Formats: sequence, structure tokens, C-alpha cells
Amino acid sequence: MRPEKVTIVEELRGKLQKALYVILADYRGMSVARTETLRRQLRGVGAEAQVVPNRLFKIAGKDLTPPGFEKGLVGPSLMVWGQGDLSQAAKVLRTFIKENEMPAIKLGALQGALLSKADVDAIALLPPREALLAQLVGLLAAPMQRLVGVLQAKTASILYVLKAIQDKKEKA
Repeated sequence: MRPEKVTIVEELRGKLQKALYVILADYRGMSVARTETLRRQLRGVGAEAQVVPNRLFKIAGKDLTPPGFEKGLVGPSLMVWGQGDLSQAAKVLRTFIKENEMPAIKLGALQGALLSKADVDAIALLPPREALLAQLVGLLAAPMQRLVGVLQAKTASILYVLKAIQDKKEKA
């Protein structure tokens, strides 16, 4: 292999090692301007996109991608990767696809698990990570809030009984 291709493979391997997720898309028919627009939008959510040669990606991702990932390496490939929130990157990609009817998502990987096109679409519909964490905190806090409410009600009812007894003694 030529030295420049070895460098490309090493660069791809480094990106794949750092990436939390990878999405492959078929960018066939996309102009350079549209590709740059997509890259800018993805950078806004902490993701990056790069056109990758399939043969070199297979070599770079041999040990780093889940089994079955090679199926997505057919036709021109745009690799979207990042270390942040996958749902945000998938949303940007999904919105861009709706507006431009391209690129087409092939498949993805999240922390070593293979994701189908349907999985990536489902992840795009999820709320942001912060909203999911807020929902989790709400679910965890709800039983404790109910317990505090019940304990306060019991304390209040005891106080009402004692107050009624005090009023009755004062009247007598």
C-alpha cells in the first residue's frame, strides 16, 4: 500500500478509536456545497463527517467495528462520527435528509453495537440526553415526594386532633 494510503488508514483508525458512534451514509448525488452544509450542521452538535474510501475503511475498521458493519461499505460512503450525543447527530442527519432527500443512511454503530437504518432513525426521534436525564431524575424523585407528602399529612392530622382536644378543654 502506498504511504499516503497508510496515512489515511491510520487517521481513520484513530478517529474510529475515539468515536463513540459511527454512522455510514450513501452520499451519492450530493454536491460539494451540500456536503459542506451538512458538515457545518454536524459540527454544531459535536459530530464530524468525512467521505471515506470503502477499501481503506475496511482496513482501518477491521478490529474497531462490530461484525456485519462491512455490509454498509457498498457505494460511496460518508462517515459521520462523534463522541457526544448520538441522538443530536442523528437528528441533524435526519433533518438534512428530509430537506435534501440525501444522503441515505446505510447503518451505524454505537459503542461496538451494530445499528440498522431503522435504529438510527429511532434514535433520531429520542429527546436530547439532558431531557432524558431530567425524566429519569423525575421518575426517581416521584416516590420520595409522595412519601414526604404522606408523612406531612399524617403529622398534620395528628396536629389537628391535638388542636381539637386543646380547643375542647379550653371551652370546658
